[in-house]
Amino acid sequence: MGQPGNTQALTATEDALALFDSLEPVSTEFMIGAWRGEGFPTHHPLDGVLEAFHWHGKRFDSREHVHPLVFRQRNGELTTVNPMYMLPALGVLNRMPFLKSPGSGNLFRAVMGLFATGRSRARLRMTEYRGKSSATMIYDALPINDVFRKLDDDRVLGIMDLKGVRQPFFFVLRRE
Repeated sequence: MGQPGNTQALTATEDALALFDSLEPVSTEFMIGAWRGEGFPTHHPLDGVLEAFHWHGKRFDSREHVHPLVFRQRNGELTTVNPMYMLPALGVLNRMPFLKSPGSGNLFRAVMGLFATGRSRARLRMTEYRGKSSATMIYDALPINDVFRKLDDDRVLGIMDLKGVRQPFFFVLRRE
């Protein structure tokens, strides 16, 4: 609190939460498949970061095998990245806004192979969040749950619930 913009962030977050709460839950079966991701700006420190790093979306192969971070390489191919390497960036975003720059995204693309993995890094379960039971992506080794609600038959609004972080991060997934 006390920093410029916090009132705006709170308002944007409250509006996004009101929208999220108004949406219907989705089943785990609904989420199976490949999804293209995009930000849903709420003045969160992560707004624009995934896009700058050429985030493509998420892939749900089954309830047990989920790839939470799919990125597009320079050659256009998709690769899955181990989220354990991305979490440290979350803690420095407020101190290092240059991480949202195209240069940082291009640097990440150049070294993306170092962080790539073929193993799934999350599971899909039904959990209760904000009064409704809905499909939730649970990271294997991080204190993060992504909860999904239905915008329409091909889009969901996701909310990243990171333990210890008060302001949730919002994103939209569109079925491919």
